[in-house]
Amino acid sequence: MNSLKRSSRNRIFLTCGALLLLISAVLSLCIGSSGFAVSGAIFRYVRLPRTCACLLAGAGLAAAGAVLQSVLANPLASPGIIGVNAGAGLGVTVCCAAGALSGWMISGAAFLGSLSAVTVITLAAYRTGASRSTVILGGVAVNSLLNAFSESVAVLNPDAAALTTEFRVGGFSAVSHVRLVPAAVLILAALALLMTLSNELDVLTLGDETAQGLGMSVRRTKTVFLLLAALLAGASVSFAGLLGFIGLIVPHFARKIAGNESRILLPVCALYGGAFVTLCDLIARVAFAPYELPVGILMSVIGAPFFVLLLMKHKGGD
Repeated sequence: MNSLKRSSRNRIFLTCGALLLLISAVLSLCIGSSGFAVSGAIFRYVRLPRTCACLLAGAGLAAAGAVLQSVLANPLASPGIIGVNAGAGLGVTVCCAAGALSGWMISGAAFLGSLSAVTVITLAAYRTGASRSTVILGGVAVNSLLNAFSESVAVLNPDAAALTTEFRVGGFSAVSHVRLVPAAVLILAALALLMTLSNELDVLTLGDETAQGLGMSVRRTKTVFLLLAALLAGASVSFAGLLGFIGLIVPHFARKIAGNESRILLPVCALYGGAFVTLCDLIARVAFAPYELPVGILMSVIGAPFFVLLLMKHKGGD
């Protein structure tokens, strides 16, 4: 009976998430500084890629946050906090400074940057046996260091600074099909692969010893999930910029309503993450019209207090 109730509840959450995603996408396509009546060119080249970018970035960053929290066994882990987004940002900045502006090159550079950051954090945690709070503090330090490197490259290369101004704040006003399509392929492929590995992610959350006792190669499996999290975050950041706190807020909300079962948690994160970013972008577009507030600023205003509350809640943990 409980299983039937849980299954019915999960279907409701997934259905509500899909409806919210659809509604947010329709609103994003229809509402803007130009009003409801827009030309075909504006719809095709501005609103459509922007809406798709919001949906993909929200889904990718939220799912990446859920994976990082499970693999690192840390409820405060997220791509924006432990330096994964900053690593992707450094990769994109260096790529722009080198003049490599193709969509695939930028997406690849973002992935390599995010992978480097998550590798450093993970190795440091494994080698030192760092506590949960130490991992977060180390991630914050890595985040600051990588952002400093990105700013240095931008200062020394004015062309890169011009290309990455909005990128460093986070926003979708400059999104184009050229940059979006390669990242979209990577995000959708990573999400699809994650869904097939949901059982393995659940086993990992039982603890290393239990997972190993069940015949799992823990180190290899963790590496796969960290690669997927880095791919999701890197690909999302490559066109969305340094959006923060999505991978923290959405997974916590999803766990509250849907529980910790990855088979349900991951799609719920993707659906609600996409809807959340799309609605935030819509607010950032119309709230101060005719001016547009970069959505990254709005995310920081929402996310910073949320992170402080979580930090206070978990201060008694290891």
